[in-house]
Order: sequence, then structure tokens, then C-alpha cells
Amino acid sequence: MDQWIYSFLSYLKDQKNYSVHTLTSYRNDLTALSEFLKQKKSASFENSNLTEFLSYLKNQNYSNRSIARKISAVKSFLKYLKRTGTLSDSTRVTLKAPKFEQKLPTFLQERQMEDVMYLPTAKPGLGYRDRAILELFYSSGLRLSELTNLKINSIDRADGTVRVLGKRNKERVVPIGDKALEAIDIYLDKERNQLTAGRHDYLFVNKNGGKLTGRSIARIVKWYLQKVSEGAKVSPHTLRHTFATHLLNRGADLRAIQEMLGHTSLSTTQKYTHLDIHHLKKVYDKAFPRA
Repeated sequence: MDQWIYSFLSYLKDQKNYSVHTLTSYRNDLTALSEFLKQKKSASFENSNLTEFLSYLKNQNYSNRSIARKISAVKSFLKYLKRTGTLSDSTRVTLKAPKFEQKLPTFLQERQMEDVMYLPTAKPGLGYRDRAILELFYSSGLRLSELTNLKINSIDRADGTVRVLGKRNKERVVPIGDKALEAIDIYLDKERNQLTAGRHDYLFVNKNGGKLTGRSIARIVKWYLQKVSEGAKVSPHTLRHTFATHLLNRGADLRAIQEMLGHTSLSTTQKYTHLDIHHLKKVYDKAFPRA
């Protein structure tokens, strides 16, 4: 079975262009199934074994969300085995994942975003860099991995856009605001260019002039957001949610937001947005004929 898992992961990497993070999740989930079947001394994917696997996960106190992800990975794996002829088409899998509550992601109010943008100027060190990171995240809704890998020529100042390589190596162009462009220019002039001395062209760098890692960027963003978020759980993804929510609250089209976020499904974009109830009431009063 381990060889089948290796083949499946290679397919996801080479044919589907899945990220390292996603591949790791698949590997861990399928390894859990493989170890379970080894303990049973069985290599069969019959429903009784899979049902026992589901019971095993529940007994190990996995959350419903984690169990649902593992079951989804198993189903994708079995579908692949059928398509490659490793598993008979007659094999039927009726395993149902448990339902779990969809928690709304954290986002910040516009006032909080105004407050957080003033903080880097009061912090010693690479304050201009930090301000540029915050402004760009908020202005574009980029993923952490996308912002980490930006290069100087990714920014088109004439068009006011940034070109990014998203999930599965899909390229897209996203508008960015004047404040983000201004923050980037100040950072380049006052900090970055002196640190790198032309060694590479990655946009965001550390104090030694090397490429700033995703982990470091996440730590920087979390430090600032915690100052204004009143104990809420925050991360770079918080700014992605905030970007989408603020656009929608100000009347942006959901389809346009979908394109900017790089989502293939509109339902995914809907999870990123939080319409204020007062905004909803205004839309309702304006649109409904008997409001």
C-alpha cells in the first residue's frame, strides 16, 4: 500500500501541482489508514475495514473536522486507484464523513486596519518593511506563500497591480492600492536596497539581506495584528479575510473578489466574506420592493 500512496502523491505533485503543505496533509492522512490496516493485517478497502477506521479515528479523539479531511483524502486515493486500474471499479465505498460546524474566519474592522498601519513606524528595526508587508496583504488579499515569493518585478507600478503565482502554479494579476505602492517604494528606498546590494530580487528581506521566510512574515504579521485584535486568533490569513470582507461590504462584486483571491469555486469565496448586518439591511431596503 505504501507504494500506492507514493504513486498517488507523485500524481498530485506532478499532474495536479498541489502545494507541499497539501501533499504533507495527504501523506499523513493516508499513512494513518495504512498503519491501521497493517495492524489489522489486511490490505482490503472493503467498507467494513473503512468503517472500523472511522471508529478508530473517533476513539483517538480526532475532531470532526480532522476526520472529515482524512475521509476525503481516502476517497480521493481510492478514486485514483480505480482510475489507474489498481482497484476494481466494482469496489463501492459508502464511507460518510462526520459533519462539523463551519467557523467564520477572523477579520478586522476598518478602524482596526487604520490603527495597525501606524504601528510599524514606532517599532525599531525594519519598520518600513513591516508596513509594506501589512499594506500589501490588506490591499491584495494574497496568500502567505504568494507574498513570500514576490520579486521586485512582480509589482507593476504603472498599472497598479501585482502578478502572483498561486495554488497549482496558476498565475493571476491582482490590483493593489496607492497606499500599498507608496509603502513598498519607501521600503525599497530606505531599507531593502541597502541590505541586499543586488544579491537577489525577492521583494521582502530580513535584516541580513536574505529572503524573508514565510514563517518570519507570519510572525511579523501576527505581532502587529495582536496589538489591535483584542485577543482574537490572528495570522496573515486574517488580512486575506479582511480584504475580501471590506470589498464586499463596500459593494464589490463577489465574482470579482473570487478572481482576486484566486479561488476556483465561488462557494470558497463566500466563506471568506462577512457582511455587516447593517450593510445587509441597507442592501435589503434598497433592493426589496416591499421593504
